[in-house]
Amino acid sequence: MNAQPSSRNGAANDAPLLEVAGLKKHFPIYKGIFSRVSGHVYAVDGVSFHIRRGETVGLVGESGCGKSTVGRTLLKLLEPTEGTIRIEGADITDLEPEQMLPYRRRMQMIYQDPYASLNPRMSAGDIVGEPLIIHGVASDRGERRDRVANLFERVGLRPELTASYPHEFSGGQRQRIGIARALALSPELIVGDEPVSALDVSIQAQIINLLMDLQDEFKLSYLFVAHDLAVVEHISDRVAVMYLGRIVEMTGKTELFEMPLHPYTEALLSAVPIPKYSARERNRVILKGDVPSPINPPPGCHFHTRCPYAMARCRNEAPVLREVQTAHWAACHLHDAGVRFPLAKPATM
Repeated sequence: MNAQPSSRNGAANDAPLLEVAGLKKHFPIYKGIFSRVSGHVYAVDGVSFHIRRGETVGLVGESGCGKSTVGRTLLKLLEPTEGTIRIEGADITDLEPEQMLPYRRRMQMIYQDPYASLNPRMSAGDIVGEPLIIHGVASDRGERRDRVANLFERVGLRPELTASYPHEFSGGQRQRIGIARALALSPELIVGDEPVSALDVSIQAQIINLLMDLQDEFKLSYLFVAHDLAVVEHISDRVAVMYLGRIVEMTGKTELFEMPLHPYTEALLSAVPIPKYSARERNRVILKGDVPSPINPPPGCHFHTRCPYAMARCRNEAPVLREVQTAHWAACHLHDAGVRFPLAKPATM
């Protein structure tokens, strides 16, 4: 997947910062008194993508599709079952924890829950300064204090709040502390695991704008995991759509929202409220049934059990993610059958 649209920072002219190829994460299921493996949860089932410097890639899909697992696995918080993870060409897939230390400084994470991700027994300043101690970046206490104060100011918090504890902050302020902690080691890549989903809508906008400002200032790359398509459209350069452990479509955000090339993407977009159209005027795509279990995913195309356009081939053969149009990747047999996209469009006024 080399030909991709340029990001707003011109990052597409550079070599990829992160490359993921054939990534799989299968969780074993243990049963019985001898804890024998009776099956697996196929959380991530062959995912490939890359992120360039200064670029934001949005990763979207329904709950349980494997988005968060992708983020945690590429940071080696979870060990991959199969596949490769490369940082500027260096393969980190099989590195031991001590070998990962230099790379941990380059990759950080912002967690979804600002209430659960901060240690309630530590002050906000200690939380932000802890990575500096672990990695020996600022061993002098005065230097560390100054750096933490600077980070607080950069994320919109007063430096005098460093002595306060997490319970004394609002949800938005706690997430700013989490962002400051992620910035402490001057990383190149940040994975945001639905970093605004637990916040009020007005606070979400503030945090998103903060993340974009920080990206421009520090030339950060983001993998932005989310289920809110409006948020993803605002912050992302490219978007990857996941369904049941696999990426089914990936392209620039404008191309994805204007011309989706996969039935699942089209269904997701049809559910996004558009003020111009009423419910009766829109051609809403209603998916039947529930998402299949990742323990026993359907054969062939994982989406065929809910796809209104499924063919016999879809039930037996898994489609390959391929470049259907320039820099627009999709995994769907309908393209081989000559079906024209988009399949459904909002009615015109």
